[in-house]
Amino acid sequence: MLLALFQPDIPQNLGAALRLGACLGVGVHVIEPCGFPLSDRAIRRAALDYGEPGEVTRHAGWAEFAQNKPGRIVLFTTKGACPLGDFVFRPDDVLLFGRESAGVPDAVHESADARVYIPLMPGMRSLNVTVSAAIGLSEALRQTGQFPKPAA
Repeated sequence: MLLALFQPDIPQNLGAALRLGACLGVGVHVIEPCGFPLSDRAIRRAALDYGEPGEVTRHAGWAEFAQNKPGRIVLFTTKGACPLGDFVFRPDDVLLFGRESAGVPDAVHESADARVYIPLMPGMRSLNVTVSAAIGLSEALRQTGQFPKPAA
């Protein structure tokens, strides 16, 4: 299971996603360019008091990421085809989340193997990208039995 962020706009959301990945033992892939300067130092700083971030992989762009993807790309989108509760995850899925300001371009949307949405109350537009990632990743890890085991 991997978490992938497409051209994130907000550094604080990237920091939260890095902590999410580190805490749940899930690698995070960042598909650049980002809407802010991104360096290895910035990634370490974003991890804050969680120590070194977990596995972080940077990709220069969509083509590089898509060429090296390890499993199905499951795009979380407000234009999704399947509600989260009905989707069946696989252990090698890549959960992809778009830019905070614009989601993903049509070409990325069309190349996803699956499109999932998180049902919201009527009139609500969307959740914060990292909140969505936490919800989606939690369900995917639950279904596949990949949640971290508590220390004995």
